Amino acid sequence: MGGMRFLDYLAPFCQFLPEISKPERKIAFKEKVLWTALTLLIFLVCCQVPLFGIMSSDSADPLYWIRVIIASNRGTLMELGISPIVTSGLIMQLLAGAKLLEVGDSPKDRAVFNGAQKLFGMLITFGQATVYVMTGMYGDPSDLGPGICVLIVIQLFCSGLIVLLLDELLQKGYGLGSGISLFIATNICETIVWKAFSPTTINTGRGTEFEGAVIALFHLLATRSDKVRALREAFYRQNLPNLMSLFSTIFVFGIVIYFQGFRVDLPIKSARYRGQYSTYPIKLFYTSNIPIILQSALVSNLYVISQMLATRFGGNPIVNLLGVWSSSDGSAQRSFPTAGICYYLSPPETLGHVIEDPVHATLYIAFMLGSCAYFSKTWIDVSGSSAKDVAKQLKDQQMVMRGHREKSMVHELNRYIPTAAAFGGLCIGALSVLADFLGAIGSGTGILLAVTIIYQYFEIFVKEQQELGGMGTLLF
Repeated sequence: MGGMRFLDYLAPFCQFLPEISKPERKIAFKEKVLWTALTLLIFLVCCQVPLFGIMSSDSADPLYWIRVIIASNRGTLMELGISPIVTSGLIMQLLAGAKLLEVGDSPKDRAVFNGAQKLFGMLITFGQATVYVMTGMYGDPSDLGPGICVLIVIQLFCSGLIVLLLDELLQKGYGLGSGISLFIATNICETIVWKAFSPTTINTGRGTEFEGAVIALFHLLATRSDKVRALREAFYRQNLPNLMSLFSTIFVFGIVIYFQGFRVDLPIKSARYRGQYSTYPIKLFYTSNIPIILQSALVSNLYVISQMLATRFGGNPIVNLLGVWSSSDGSAQRSFPTAGICYYLSPPETLGHVIEDPVHATLYIAFMLGSCAYFSKTWIDVSGSSAKDVAKQLKDQQMVMRGHREKSMVHELNRYIPTAAAFGGLCIGALSVLADFLGAIGSGTGILLAVTIIYQYFEIFVKEQQELGGMGTLLF
């Protein structure tokens, strides 16, 4: 009961939070597409609007490695991206999973839980914005002045609130999917397309080369006399996107889509009408991309804390235990973990690194598989998708499992759902590791998120098409 009392304490504060009301009518598909497009437009505009009052900073970017995943863009209104929302979800889920926070089954309890998650999201937004400014990410606070510092925090807080409300707008039924998924997929796809076709030229010491892997192929074949060597360079060049990375990305896309089709269909029948049979599908990826999103939030927050502590207290043994960072490629913007916990939780860059440091690779694989399986298994309890919740949904629809009484449904569903959640999370982690080892563009986690989100939107589109009866009815 202590956990419930804690949520009850938060309930009065939740009443004052900005909220999107549920639609009073069924939103047409065309209208949903319009709202989704408008949400995406607002996000993309915020990604390009620079923060007012910041000074140029040569400090390393603590979020460099996970900006694509948290839909963040440095120096803009989308500096924080979806990090505060995902972090608040992570904290609430861990508290609920550890039974430190008791969440009831009633709609009122779920509403209070969601309100508390939003409140923590706003507090984390304010906290992260303040930390970013005070640690000198936008210039020395003493040079900026108190007025500009406060102004930057306000800008970051307001943009964080906009992201939170845009996500809620889509989730309440006005649009398709969720804002978090939409922003992540857009950011990752943008990165993949840019690294494949970027016309930007870079002087590598071997002459000027194009950043985009496909454009670099044609450029190298056209300018180099030795065509075989040019082809080899296009496939295997270092420190720039190459064709092997691009093909690895496509390969991982294919594998994830193939695994999306794995499911177990449980036979169900109507308790009211005789002869009305159906099936309830339990997918391998039962919790979809939630485990990898929460795992990314955990790692991103650890990276940020470690780099900020290393900047302030470099050389301290405890800080070094968390992570030692260096700019090994000579870029001030990119810091690499070279030792400590952060190093062992970061993916090996190539298969060569796996052979050089097998301990690093082993610990990384164990962490990815374990964390994804844990988050997947605990998520079903707080998201309303556990065996108990599914049995209640079937009961409300007056459906029962064939060969089982109503009372034994929960027991039977418990044989499948927790297993599917844990094993699905394990597979998600394994695919992410595979993509990292193959050197896929945008990191293994990013690729996995993009594919699962795009597949979700495809399923939504197919479902709407079936309900409305044809493509023409859907769009016109």
